[in-house]
Amino acid sequence: MAYRILADFVLVGHLAFILYVVLGALLVRWRRRAAIIHLPCVAYGAAIEHWHWVCPLTPLENRLRVLAGETGFAGGFVEHYIAPIVYPLPLPAATWDGLAIAVIAVNGLAYAWAFRRPFPAKGNPKG
Repeated sequence: MAYRILADFVLVGHLAFILYVVLGALLVRWRRRAAIIHLPCVAYGAAIEHWHWVCPLTPLENRLRVLAGETGFAGGFVEHYIAPIVYPLPLPAATWDGLAIAVIAVNGLAYAWAFRRPFPAKGNPKG
């Protein structure tokens, strides 16, 4: 039971990280310093999709599921949980590159929107 709860916790954390990669630039509009953490996460997320790497959270979740007596899964988190919902058919390799480009493009637009206003004056806590 404890391993299943831990596996579910890893699942939720993994999903939260993906949402942060895709939507985290919206935080930059509010706090520009958030870009210091968000930009490396975007680079990592895009690299995972482009080079078809497996995020370390995926084997951790799989291991915890096996320890809980459940079945693990092959492939990555996005392939197992998200792709079947959004894309019901198997995706060609070029589509994964498209997802990496989409992550960069969406965040590029969000950053352009976030930085279109002038930088706050020195000492302003909103910067």
